[in-house]
Order: sequence, then structure tokens, then C-alpha cells
Amino acid sequence: QVQFVESGGGLVQPGGSLRLSCAASGFTFSRYTMSWYRQAPGKERESVARISSTDGSTTYADSVKGRFTISRDNYKNTVYLQMNSLKPEDTAVYYCNRIGSTTWGQGTQVTVSS
Repeated sequence: QVQFVESGGGLVQPGGSLRLSCAASGFTFSRYTMSWYRQAPGKERESVARISSTDGSTTYADSVKGRFTISRDNYKNTVYLQMNSLKPEDTAVYYCNRIGSTTWGQGTQVTVSS
């Protein structure tokens, strides 16, 4: 079955960096566009970044453009999110998913605070 295991979150000061990882299983990873999402307390889950399965092209939410970078390793079935210049408003639980899946992992908590 489709499964996602996110890791790499933590507590970081404003301006700091974190690298999130998401290990996927249960499907042919290389064939799917992968995305990172986040959900802050009291808010809807939102898409943060996406990476294509075909040409590796990427798209980002305006709120993270220029600060976050999504990448993937098709040999490790893993998608990454490098987050730099973190802001308090980036505080959320971060999840990964693929196009067409309604399965969600446990997510990884990112807290940006001084």
C-alpha cells in the first residue's frame, strides 16, 4: 500500500534552515509528481512545492519561493525539502504526497521560534 514517512523537522530559530525528507513506498516512485504540503494550527493544508516526475521541473507557493527547494532521488524513493531563511509563519506540520493519492503520513513538525 502507498506509504509516506516524513522526517527532519524540529525547532529552529528565525533565519535558520532545515532539510525534510519523505520516504515513499507502495508505488513506482519515479513515475509520479511529488509534492510537499503543510498545515498550520487552525488552517487548511496547503501545497508548498511540487516536483515533476518527467523533467524534474519545480513549482513553489509564493510564500516560500526563493527560500525552499524541492528535490528527489528516484533511487532512494525519497523527496526532499530544503528550507532556508525560515520564518515563524513557516511553523506547521509538513507532509509529502503524490498526485492521485489520498493517503497521508504522520508528517513532521517544523517550529520556527526564537
